[in-house]
Amino acid sequence: MAARTAQEIWIDETARRCGHPGGAAFAAAHGLKNYRLAQLYRAAAKELAQSVDAVTTLPKELRAALTAEGFRFDSVEPVVVQHSQDKQTIKGLFRLRDGNEVEAVLMQHFGERNTVCISSQAGCAYACAFCATGQAGFTRHLAPTEIFDQARYFARFLHAQGRKITNIVFMGMGEPFHNYDAVMDAVRLLNDAHGFGLGHRHITISTVGIVPQIDAFADEGIQVNLAISLHAPTDAIRSSIMPVNRKWSIDELMAACRRYIAKTNRKIFFEYVMLDGVNDRPADARALAALMRGPLYHVNIIPYNATPDAKLGPTGDERIRAFAAILEASGVPCTVRTPMGRDIAAACGQLQAETQPRAKAV
Repeated sequence: MAARTAQEIWIDETARRCGHPGGAAFAAAHGLKNYRLAQLYRAAAKELAQSVDAVTTLPKELRAALTAEGFRFDSVEPVVVQHSQDKQTIKGLFRLRDGNEVEAVLMQHFGERNTVCISSQAGCAYACAFCATGQAGFTRHLAPTEIFDQARYFARFLHAQGRKITNIVFMGMGEPFHNYDAVMDAVRLLNDAHGFGLGHRHITISTVGIVPQIDAFADEGIQVNLAISLHAPTDAIRSSIMPVNRKWSIDELMAACRRYIAKTNRKIFFEYVMLDGVNDRPADARALAALMRGPLYHVNIIPYNATPDAKLGPTGDERIRAFAAILEASGVPCTVRTPMGRDIAAACGQLQAETQPRAKAV
């Protein structure tokens, strides 16, 4: 069966939210021709309309009928929006229709680059020791439009300033490859030239290293970037902070990375959070350099951002620089990430919908 188009994905999910079993039933109930469905989709995905009342290309009677039955463009509702003192970072807490909540972050870099970090799940089942979301446990997967609408919210915010989103990263709450199909549908919504129109190369998906999904992603034939949350150069260290490593070892993970590059010829970004006395010693840097022998590997070194329950500490700046120097001397391309939004708990690893009850970890 052919994959659904972005418009079909959006129409189906939006129709279900107002009580229809799918897009076909929704169209039949309102006598909607294909061009009317396209007008609705374009209004939401490209024109970023907030409500059906704003879509003046639709007849007034149709707008009234859709409003009466609870038809809404947005599947997420902003509850709290926080602005960082750095004047570059904005975090949104979004409520879903069932009361669960997720967080997403807009990072307005100097220049014209605006990156949105979005969530793919409410909570996370993978329990990484340094991540606030993982410490809270897993609640449920997000639907494609619930993922997409986080970006849509910030796109409207930027549009009011004459700006636009330039990059989207799936690095918010949740493990994207645990919710693989919905994330791929969300990518279709983000990329669609008739809708949101963000190029594949401006989208990055981060995974803790779910090997079968890395292989599946290699077969997608798309130029979306892949980032691997590595965070340790040995199985002993990685298993102690990332339970996923007990299922897929570093050897298995790196084999999947080699298969990915062989199929796609695309660079992989490896994320490495610096934890005091855990993974930040010179020997760890040398072990990491030995792993990073691939010509298309790039290491992103991430200063640790405190989370409420983790019994971990951050590596000091001087030791981070020394760690990076060892990698560079070994010929490993690396970048030290600049933390943003720490004061509003919007930095890497800090996202957690604190108003929600803590889920039972799966």
